Amino acid sequence: MSQLTNPRSTAPGRDYVLGGDAKVTILTTAAETEGRHDFTDTVQPAGARTPLHLHTRYDERFWVVSGSLIVWSGPDTVTLRSGDYYAVPMHVPHAIESGPEGARALQISSPAGFAELIARSGTPAQIATPDTEFDADLFMAVSAELGDVILGPPGTIPADLDRSDGGRVPGRSRGSR
Repeated sequence: MSQLTNPRSTAPGRDYVLGGDAKVTILTTAAETEGRHDFTDTVQPAGARTPLHLHTRYDERFWVVSGSLIVWSGPDTVTLRSGDYYAVPMHVPHAIESGPEGARALQISSPAGFAELIARSGTPAQIATPDTEFDADLFMAVSAELGDVILGPPGTIPADLDRSDGGRVPGRSRGSR
């Protein structure tokens, strides 16, 4: 599967793993853009899935390089293939799953935020081994500190949210976008 590998990053210390399978290269950091955005290149194995979550401090945009992603975002469910683009605004519950062939996608968050999450909770690739495990507790703690809200475990989609509260999303006041 050479098509699903990250290119060599131009600066050392920018390659991370989340467990043994997902690999993220930070291409641009907040410091390099004065906080306007960050830019990452992510490779995920087949069937990898995020928990249902939302971001309170940044929008998220995906461009699929190879493979496919299924994105559940608010009321939408879309399958993205090579060359497809999708944007998830702040405060919108979403979950993402890589397709049966895995996925490689470029991601931009603006203002910057996602790359910091990866740098603080991922394992630097140069010290990772095939037995490196995903540190879910660290990931959750850094996510919360950076304003991300986890709404459900992997497998949960926005339609599964309890709507007994009138459709309000936790952590979001009425009228906020």
